[in-house]
Amino acid sequence: MSKSTNTTGTSLERKARSKAISRRLALAAPLALPLAMQAAASEAAPQAAIDDAALKGLLARAEAASSAFMRGDMKAYLDLIEIAPDFTLMQPFGGPFSRGFDRSPEHLAELASYFQDGGVRMELVQAYASVDMAVLAVIEWGHGRVGGLDQEWPLRVTLVFRRDGADWLLLHRHADPLVHKITLEQLSALAKG
Repeated sequence: MSKSTNTTGTSLERKARSKAISRRLALAAPLALPLAMQAAASEAAPQAAIDDAALKGLLARAEAASSAFMRGDMKAYLDLIEIAPDFTLMQPFGGPFSRGFDRSPEHLAELASYFQDGGVRMELVQAYASVDMAVLAVIEWGHGRVGGLDQEWPLRVTLVFRRDGADWLLLHRHADPLVHKITLEQLSALAKG
């Protein structure tokens, strides 16, 4: 008798576990469906890596945007370059990096008054591209009035773009003014602050 009770008890436990698993699957299935559909869609239509023509177009757009920035034309700059919400900037002036881009009228007016009457020609050093990311390492040969000083404004710049549908968002910009070689002593003085 104990053998049949044990068998029956085990059978009931299996049925209870099976029902619990079935309920969990029934609850989880609607959550998994959108993920499965997204995976199937991405397998059905994989995006190709950026081609040379599109990369040249991205470089031309970045050059036009940097020229607009050096002219103080912030509207044209923002029309030419879409900035990602998680954008990071490492300015040529040094200091801490910043996150995001302040589009307030006050900030744009401040930028427009600081950078004036300039332009930029970009020299491509290297480009790297994948399906969803493009990196441009360039020298920006800029000139203009910066902070009231008329000057050449060459910068070594790295631009990182992320694909967002058919467009490319500027994700990161790192710029420094060390286009011309400096001595160890000069670097040491800069590093000390």
